[in-house]
Amino acid sequence: MSRDPAGPEGAGPRRRMTGRLTRAEGRPRGEAARPVRAEGRARGEAARPRREVVTSPRTTAARHPRYPVTREIDEQTRLGEVYMRSLVRTQLRLALFVCTVLGCVVGGLPLLFSLVPELREARLLGVPLPWAVLAGLVYPAFVAGAWLYVRQAERNERHFAELVDRSG
Repeated sequence: MSRDPAGPEGAGPRRRMTGRLTRAEGRPRGEAARPVRAEGRARGEAARPRREVVTSPRTTAARHPRYPVTREIDEQTRLGEVYMRSLVRTQLRLALFVCTVLGCVVGGLPLLFSLVPELREARLLGVPLPWAVLAGLVYPAFVAGAWLYVRQAERNERHFAELVDRSG
C-alpha cells in the first residue's frame, strides 16, 4: 500500500498554496525534493515517500501598477495635491521672506532719518541724503532682492523635481 503524503485518504494536514515553505519542508523555495538516502534503506528502514512541493501557479501577488509622481500631479490626485501644496508653500515662504526683508529695509529708512536728524541734513553730491538713498539705493536693493528670489525659487523647483524623480 502506498502512503499518501497528505495522510490516509487525504485526512492529514494540507500544505499551503502560497509557494512558501512550511516548516516540515525545510528547504528553500525552488530547491528540488531530496531523494531518499540509500543508507537508510540499507539499515532496513522503510523508504519514506518523496515529498512534493505544491505551489500555486500564481506565485506572486498582484501588484498595483505604480504610477510616477508626475502622473499623480498631472491627474490632480490627492498625492499630487500634497506634492504641489508643498512646492507652493515653499515658494510662498520664500516670497514672504524676501518681501519682509525689503519692507524692513525700505520701511526702516524713514525711521532712521527721523531718529538721526543729522542724516536729514547730510548731502551726497549736492543732493540731500534721504533723496539720494530713496532714488539711488532702494531700486538696486529691489533688483538684488528679485535676483535672490528668482535664484532661490529655481533652487526650490530643482529640489522639487529631484524629489519627484526619486519618488517616481
